Amino acid sequence: MRGSDGYQSPFATESTAGVLVDAADGTVLGWSAEAERMLGLAAPEVCGRPVRELLSDPEQWATVLEQRDDGPSWVGRVMLRHGRDGELEVDFRVMPLDDGAGAATAGQQPVDAGRLLVLGAPTALVSKWRQDHAFTQELFLQDRIGLAVFDENLRLLRTNSHLLPYTGVPEDLTGFRMEDLLQPEDAHSINVHLREVLDTGVPRFGMETRVRTLDDFGDGRVMMFTAFRLQEPQGPPLGVTIAFTDMTDFDRARRRLEVLHASTVALGGSLSVTRITEDLVHVLVPALADAAAIDITTAVLTGDEPAAEHERPASLRRTATAGTDPGPGSRPPISAPMRARGGYLGTVTVWRGPERPPFDGENQSLLEEIASRAALAADNARRYTREHRAAVSLQRSLLPPAASDTVAAQTDSIYLPTDAAGGVGGDWFDVIPLSSARVALVVGDVVGHGLQATATMGRLRTAVRALADLDVDPEELLSHLDDLVSQLTVEALGDPDEEDAPHREERGAPDAIGATCLYAVYDPVSSTCVLASAGHPPPAVIRPDGSFEYVELNPGPPLGVGGLPFEPVEFEVERGSVLALFTDGLVECGDDDLDEGMADLRARLLKADVLRRPLKDVGRDVTAALTPGRLPDDVTLLLARTRTVEAQDTATWQLAADPQEVSRARQLVAGQLAVWGLDELVFPTELVVSELVTNAVRYAGGPVGLRLIRAGVLICEVSDPSSTQPRMRRALATEEGGRGLFLVAQVSSRWGSRYTRSGKTIWSEQPFPEIPADGAPA
Repeated sequence: MRGSDGYQSPFATESTAGVLVDAADGTVLGWSAEAERMLGLAAPEVCGRPVRELLSDPEQWATVLEQRDDGPSWVGRVMLRHGRDGELEVDFRVMPLDDGAGAATAGQQPVDAGRLLVLGAPTALVSKWRQDHAFTQELFLQDRIGLAVFDENLRLLRTNSHLLPYTGVPEDLTGFRMEDLLQPEDAHSINVHLREVLDTGVPRFGMETRVRTLDDFGDGRVMMFTAFRLQEPQGPPLGVTIAFTDMTDFDRARRRLEVLHASTVALGGSLSVTRITEDLVHVLVPALADAAAIDITTAVLTGDEPAAEHERPASLRRTATAGTDPGPGSRPPISAPMRARGGYLGTVTVWRGPERPPFDGENQSLLEEIASRAALAADNARRYTREHRAAVSLQRSLLPPAASDTVAAQTDSIYLPTDAAGGVGGDWFDVIPLSSARVALVVGDVVGHGLQATATMGRLRTAVRALADLDVDPEELLSHLDDLVSQLTVEALGDPDEEDAPHREERGAPDAIGATCLYAVYDPVSSTCVLASAGHPPPAVIRPDGSFEYVELNPGPPLGVGGLPFEPVEFEVERGSVLALFTDGLVECGDDDLDEGMADLRARLLKADVLRRPLKDVGRDVTAALTPGRLPDDVTLLLARTRTVEAQDTATWQLAADPQEVSRARQLVAGQLAVWGLDELVFPTELVVSELVTNAVRYAGGPVGLRLIRAGVLICEVSDPSSTQPRMRRALATEEGGRGLFLVAQVSSRWGSRYTRSGKTIWSEQPFPEIPADGAPA
């Protein structure tokens, strides 16, 4: 018989050839249609001829006979002729049809004696059948994968093992239904799937369900089933077979990870100890237990340091509960201590009712892991609580905080003058946009108070902005600023021989003008910050991972001392970091030394949650304990949350000092602007690039660097090894050249140049095209 997939049994009539042979002389007496089809030889060609002539090599007849054993029937293998020139290997079975004595009936002649029935099938087909038979037999002998065969009424016919690896199942399962073995809801769930497979013939793979025997009211076992229909080749379905594996251990591991993940999420949702514990117990119930409670030491709740593990206090407060009392017959509870950084913070306890299995070692291990994570979260919340309660309400000064928002950073600042009534002092801060999307962050402190300090501060701020516009390095800027302060000191002292000298002393003119300054340049393209200090405290960096550090630098002397260099420091700043620049008034309040003040500021910044809260609120919290008008010195705090220009928003090329590179440069920028969707800026940008690259090739040589930056505006930079400062001039009508920088200035909103260690860079900025409200290009 032939199945729907073309497979044939070796005993099917259409795949088995039958031959009738005379046992005495080996003559072919009969030749079936299947023999004719299999060997391509018609009956007239074969009948009456010796059977050995069917062999591909008749001389092998003796070898064929040697395969015969002592029984009345025997099997063997032979190579037969196929048609006229072909060959076919066949497995055969020889069976005698009578004992040679013959038989007679009334009115009939005796039947011929000594006939043999020879059945044969292609060896390949027989081998496949034997393999399939061996595979099925071995499959039912193994015990790693459970097998069960059901009839069309979903009664068990055969299985290789008990359906479940625990008691409650009879030894002989033949004839049982699922509802005879399993609890009703579990049996119904499996029967629905089996009936669907039996009716549709569509296999089901990876069905996962929980099964429990009739006497099991616990968690049962988790099984994964694969079901497929058994089909007669030409007839109704025979039944359905399922292969199943026990996934209980895997399911437990998965549920453990799910509980751990949910616990971690709950623990990270707040900085309140009480809220953390409340969120956690609602994860534990019902995932792990029927009831849960968390007890926290009173020291943790008040923000104090927790006691050491060996000094567990008796004073605990229950901060959260979930679930209901399991009542009589409940399982023995388990508990796990909350430990963090060598201290004891509390205890987590869970209970189960009698309908759930008792806690085991795996449950204990899971609870201890959750308690350990809860302890770390509670300790962080404790530290936050301590710092938050140590702070006082923010008292705003007369001057409101100043904020800015640039491509490089978002900033906010707090300024508290020592003179609250007059609102004047010598501290200052500034945020200065520079070329190439960079930003300069400045904090300075002029010695003294009052109008004199304010006037000096104004002059220094103006000088810093003028020097910043030249794009000089931080250490060079401070050197120029140092010279300026020295000149201001000379002006303030004046010539002692002048007639006005006594009156200057009466007016309280200072003997000298002093100031400190910190100048930092942050580049969002390279995510680096370069700074230099003139006697000013180092800035703080709070990185996205929560780490805190003061930048290590070697500050130079205060401004006005002169004669000593300033050293730059460069460091990487990740996106989302917060830079805190401040004056010494913030860390020298009271009688504490500088180290204690720096440590206090660190604590206040971390307590203020500087990474996730608005900078304006952070600044208020950090300075909340400071009262304007009662400070020994002005206080300034500048906070900057850094941003970055992504790699896809920059494009850089190196060009040779060849005039032909000008055309290539235009093609490069046109292609990049098309990618960025800035097609309207192609023409002016090509003009800028053409003029700047041409000048670089003609006057500076190579290599020539070309860079485009998409950061709020379109920035185009051309760098060359020359240190000659470019100057724009108005060319005469008769001159052929001299209009390059003039044209660049006409199509740019800003342009300029800056010196680098290897030469100079000329840059140009163009605003993005305006997009109307309907979204179409203007």
